[in-house]
Amino acid sequence: MKKLFVAALLAVSGAVFAQTETAPYTPGVTEEGAVYFLPKTSLRITLLVEKTTYKPGMFAKYAERYLRLMEVEQKETVKHKVINIGMKSYGEADKSKAYTVKFNAKTSATNVVLAEDGTLLAINTDPYKIQPTTEFVAAQKPAKTDPRKYMKEEILAAQSLEKMAELTASDIYEIRESKNLLTRGQADFMPKDGAQLQIMLNDLNAQDKALTQLFTGTIEKDTTEHVIELTPDKNYGKQILFRLSQKLGFVDKDDLSGTPYYLSIEDLKSLPEYTPVPDNKKKGDVTYGIFVNVPGRIQATIFKGNQMMGRFDLSAAQFGFTEFLSGDLFNKRYTTKLVLSPYTGAILKLEAEMPK
Repeated sequence: MKKLFVAALLAVSGAVFAQTETAPYTPGVTEEGAVYFLPKTSLRITLLVEKTTYKPGMFAKYAERYLRLMEVEQKETVKHKVINIGMKSYGEADKSKAYTVKFNAKTSATNVVLAEDGTLLAINTDPYKIQPTTEFVAAQKPAKTDPRKYMKEEILAAQSLEKMAELTASDIYEIRESKNLLTRGQADFMPKDGAQLQIMLNDLNAQDKALTQLFTGTIEKDTTEHVIELTPDKNYGKQILFRLSQKLGFVDKDDLSGTPYYLSIEDLKSLPEYTPVPDNKKKGDVTYGIFVNVPGRIQATIFKGNQMMGRFDLSAAQFGFTEFLSGDLFNKRYTTKLVLSPYTGAILKLEAEMPK
């Protein structure tokens, strides 16, 4: 963010008192004053995509025979799916809405605050504070356990995979029987207190899980964030936003291996029909003041096929119109404070204080 400290707002000869002159921007005018832009509203769509990877265990084909586990998958699989969709708006300079504030040292001191891209944020006061975007942080993965550390020497020395599976299954049943005896209080060596019991059960559960995964396989989940940014400028029905393949994740929009996700934009027509104020300037008069946006409301909807995945109502500058604030607010008789939305260019605060 940059601040432009202006000595004054220009009073043009023939005007009754010093005021602000605002005129459409043309290249080369910047030396005479400050050029500012009004924003257009863009959309930032955030997608959380979960990748699930299944890896079969080394004894997968013996799962039914030795552990009575039916339909255990024998091949590695990868699946992607969208688990969350979010949408927020942000502003960026609209180069079609550029204006010039000319300076005159004879008027009251004025502080014009511009964003880095030249968007007008505030006059005579602090701008609206934009909250920083929270960065996505993936959850920490649990530590992997090597099941071989729970295998007895007899299992590791077996001459065939089938024999290893048979002996491992036998150990799993023994572990489960030990857990049952402990929980029933029938074990030969019962722990002295509840804390010791829990430690023993936790250890047996870890052994059971690690060895059973040799039959059932393992499932690993990774969640990543993907961001899509766009600037809608008109109504449109379903248009492809992205495609997601279950196996490959994000693919090109024309890649039919991916399931299409669509975006539609609807102008909610929240504003009355706008009629510009008639230009009744007399000879020698000049129009003064500051331009601001009056944003309209839109509805952005994301679909997966015909299934609605998310619907968001937002204000958007380009679906409204531009309004004009009279330069009378900015002459030296007042201390006028103006704050604009950095997302839409709409007025957030307008105060005109008479000097004491």
